[in-house]
Amino acid sequence: MNRGQAAEISATGTTVDVGDVTTRYLLYGLLPGWFVPGLADWVMHRRTRIEDTAGTKESLIHSLMMAEVGLPIALTLRYEVNPLLLTVQLGGAAVHEATALWDVKTAVDSDREVKPVEQHIHSFLESLPFAALAALMCLHADQVRALARGGRGHKDAWRLVPRQRPLSPGYLAGIGAAIGACVLLPYGEELLRCARASRARKKLSRTRKGR
Repeated sequence: MNRGQAAEISATGTTVDVGDVTTRYLLYGLLPGWFVPGLADWVMHRRTRIEDTAGTKESLIHSLMMAEVGLPIALTLRYEVNPLLLTVQLGGAAVHEATALWDVKTAVDSDREVKPVEQHIHSFLESLPFAALAALMCLHADQVRALARGGRGHKDAWRLVPRQRPLSPGYLAGIGAAIGACVLLPYGEELLRCARASRARKKLSRTRKGR
């Protein structure tokens, strides 16, 4: 299959632009779908009473992981993919994977039960960044090659370049609202719950010592 054939696929008499379809899949399929396992993971933390086991430490690790994937996503929504952005994306995915291992170890060491269902949810949360990055790299193979050459011959390789075709304000507002409702609100509640439980334990400990 040559490059021209790869760019267009004829299906049931309709010509489909693979790049356009992949972009729409990332924007309207994979990214919104990411919120589902994220919410499911929060439910599992609540059911296993994270505030009474790993507590604030594990909840802060969750916040760190969200930042590790959130920053590359935010930049990708606003800027063109180039060697700099690819480096941020690759670095974020690698650090997120390392932090995910730290997260599970923290939970297990605290005696919080990480049930098989939660482990399966984690498999989605760990694989989705790599799935998104792989699709994005296929869409921007020229930028991958530029990164492999250290950005030589690419004047904008190491600076953020605003998108030539910005995403619609409506889409960005929708994603922002979904992040607030499905990420910031539940995991903020988790962190607050853990902090309150920690303060209550410390207060109880001081009371007992004062007797």
